[in-house]
Amino acid sequence: MDAFTWRLLAAGLAMGLGAIGPGIGVGLVGLGALNALGRNPEARGQIMTYMILAIAMAEAVAIYALVVAILLIFVTTK
Repeated sequence: MDAFTWRLLAAGLAMGLGAIGPGIGVGLVGLGALNALGRNPEARGQIMTYMILAIAMAEAVAIYALVVAILLIFVTTK
């Protein structure tokens, strides 16, 4: 296998493994928010604010993985 094939494989692994954690995290945050809303519907505004903030932070990790994957594909070494 040549170097480009290895870079594509590394980029795929970086993005795939880098997206597992945020995917699970967003699911757990949604689960917690829905449980909290079921118990205390009056606190909807505060719960939704914290949920959106937590989801944004979890998705930031996936964006970092995407940046690493793009760097692995397009940056060449001599």
